[in-house]
Amino acid sequence: MVFNDNFLKACRREKVEHIPVWYMRQAGRYQPEYKKIRESYTLMEIVHQPEICAEVTRMPVEELDVDAAILFSDIMTPIGAMGVPFEIRENIGPCIDNPIRNASDIARMKTPDFKKELSYVTETIQLLRQQLSVPLIGFCGAPYTLASYMVEGGPSKNYIHTKSMMYNNAIAWEALMNVLVDGMIEYLKLQIDAGAQALQVFDSWVGSFSREDYKAYVLPYMKRLFTSVKSYNNRIPLIHFGVNTAHLLDLIKEAGGDVIGLDWRISITDARNILGNDVAIQGNLDPTALYAPKNQLEEKASLILEQVKQSGFVFNLGHGVTPQVQVKTLKDLTHFVHDFELKN
Repeated sequence: MVFNDNFLKACRREKVEHIPVWYMRQAGRYQPEYKKIRESYTLMEIVHQPEICAEVTRMPVEELDVDAAILFSDIMTPIGAMGVPFEIRENIGPCIDNPIRNASDIARMKTPDFKKELSYVTETIQLLRQQLSVPLIGFCGAPYTLASYMVEGGPSKNYIHTKSMMYNNAIAWEALMNVLVDGMIEYLKLQIDAGAQALQVFDSWVGSFSREDYKAYVLPYMKRLFTSVKSYNNRIPLIHFGVNTAHLLDLIKEAGGDVIGLDWRISITDARNILGNDVAIQGNLDPTALYAPKNQLEEKASLILEQVKQSGFVFNLGHGVTPQVQVKTLKDLTHFVHDFELKN
């Protein structure tokens, strides 16, 4: 089995044979095979069963010919082990019946033995390393994005409870963020030890911050997370991703990461001008472009690819694959990107 390392090379800004491609949420609801599995198992039941989880992780790699696999899981997986019960509700997302709202709630959280309580994650990664011919990406949620679910009790549009804690109870906010940073550092270390070859940190909702608030309430914790993981293993590429973050890109780079993930609201050229050439870029097709006619989709992909001037680039969506996307669309797009000539 020949190992395809183009994704890892791109993350390290090395020369690649073709532009590597993977898609956020590439394993999941748009796949007929996944829908069949979901007739028998919930999402979290799949995550807890290594053989089934490995199968779901592997399916899009085999079907779409992408250059990386991402572990099938949820950013909330380690939160349950930290003493915060949650439920993934269909078409809603993570929900917590007893949100974290004050210092006493935070004090009830625990420092888990991840090796014991998340042994199924380790086993899944180990299985996948035996099965895959492409790199495996592990991941975690960033402290703020996790905190937003934990404090709000579920998805939010305005994060009123979260930001109220942040503004009005600095001691509680600091305590919560430090607990989450410590937990995510250990969770990422667990994945490294199990065999993950790259890691993505999802700060999906951090775009809700102004620059000033990001500097004050998020940046110090993200720096500590990335610095700690890098000091543990500096060979593993770290991807830092957020949505609606064009106004924060220089600060996100300062926070850390070898690869900066972009959404579709900023061009590759403009992002490169902000970020410089010492980090790789990942992105950034609008997921809704996958519903366009094939010629229009290829035009939109070309507009992105024509801006790539060096090898430090990974093609992806600006957010996750949505449920109604056709498998053939993703497969054809993958091959289109692979065949696109690098502009060196």
